[in-house]
Amino acid sequence: MIHQYKNNGYNIVMDISSGSVHVVDDVVYDAVELLEPVMGELRKPMAIPADAKARVLDLLSQSYNRSDAEEALDEVQALIDAEELYTADVYQEYVTDFKQRKTVVKALCLHIAHDCNLGCKYCFAEEGEYHGRRALMSFEVGKKALDFLIANSGNRRNLEVDFFGGEPLMNWEVVKQLVEYGRSQEEAHGKHFRFTITTNGVLLNDEIMDFCNREMSNVVMSLDGRKEVNDLMRPTRNGHGSSYDIIVPKFQKFAESRAGKDYYVRGTFTRNNLDFSEDVKHFADLGFEQMSIEPVVASPEEPYAIREEDLPKILEEYDKLAVEYIKRKKEGRGFNFFHFMIDLNQGPCVAKRLSGCGSGTEYLAVTPWGDLYPCHQFVGQEEFLMGNVDTGVTRTDIRDEFKLCNVYAKEKCRKCFARFYCSGGCAANSYNFHGCITDAYDIGCEMQKKRIECAIMIKAALAEEE
Repeated sequence: MIHQYKNNGYNIVMDISSGSVHVVDDVVYDAVELLEPVMGELRKPMAIPADAKARVLDLLSQSYNRSDAEEALDEVQALIDAEELYTADVYQEYVTDFKQRKTVVKALCLHIAHDCNLGCKYCFAEEGEYHGRRALMSFEVGKKALDFLIANSGNRRNLEVDFFGGEPLMNWEVVKQLVEYGRSQEEAHGKHFRFTITTNGVLLNDEIMDFCNREMSNVVMSLDGRKEVNDLMRPTRNGHGSSYDIIVPKFQKFAESRAGKDYYVRGTFTRNNLDFSEDVKHFADLGFEQMSIEPVVASPEEPYAIREEDLPKILEEYDKLAVEYIKRKKEGRGFNFFHFMIDLNQGPCVAKRLSGCGSGTEYLAVTPWGDLYPCHQFVGQEEFLMGNVDTGVTRTDIRDEFKLCNVYAKEKCRKCFARFYCSGGCAANSYNFHGCITDAYDIGCEMQKKRIECAIMIKAALAEEE
């Protein structure tokens, strides 16, 4: 399968199965497009059939010098011979044994606090309540969760635990106790915990920052961008004061204090700020170097929800942001935007490219009272309750359903050029919009495809500087 597009003056050809990406001139670009209907039907590698080559040569010669057209076809054939163009999809066979594999849990999302001190209007967690009641996780429940992770992690050494909410700093003493407990178990079990925390920053202080800088491999700081954008959707619970004014100075200090350790500022854009590239630029102007801003996922009835008619503006914003990203990188004041960070050389393993985040199998969410769910976005939906830290996973049927959640199980993914980059998208979004985990959230798909195109174009543009 081939995907071709033009962006910011670059002609880009992607060979989906091999992962090869080529920046080509106009004549090669047109040659690849004209050959695709024929080459896509043949076994690979192969020579361009003589009749197809003659026909394409004649068509190209109507717009280009004939010798240039012949040279272009030779270049295409060289890429075919190198198995970098029109290659066969050999990955489907890898998904057939996913259900039979022994399940190894590698990561937990600990809902350390089902409570929050902000009242974000778009919050899927209902201000931390998750369709249920306010609660804080006890040390005893958290300890059982870490024990469960160790016991179910097989031979995997590196384990990941994200302290999540609500707002996890509302239960800070238990966070510290669980980190201490996890560290105490590492040597005895041959494990290493990679702790992370996601915070709105309201309760941040020097002691918390110092602890996180010692113990947290990554810190996610929630901020939506410009003051007016952030405060509209992220008000304080009492309605007094600006959450932006409270948290931005703390986040700036926190980011600077990380001293090379991972962090990122993570925002959400809604229909109220479709010009979200300005919010990303605002992050950069505040001094943040690692950032992400995600589209809100909400019922179409919500006034802030993104709708299909918003897509042209959103896709244009990603193009604008990509150009600004390149500009700032070249000026020496660059930043990293999560969705533009793409690895064309190594990338994730085959299993990860096919099946995505591992929700429901490798990755589970734990509620304050110890219930297990496929991920944080399913928490509170009782049909996805998989078990408890006391009993382990008892609903193996749910786990097995998630094991089969891969790009070949999703009709919309099978012929999509982005399938090995997005790994089929978010199962929770699929369920919330279509009632099953093997569909796809269509608006999200269009945005993801544009982000991938921009990311690859950026690689091409920055490669010229090397």
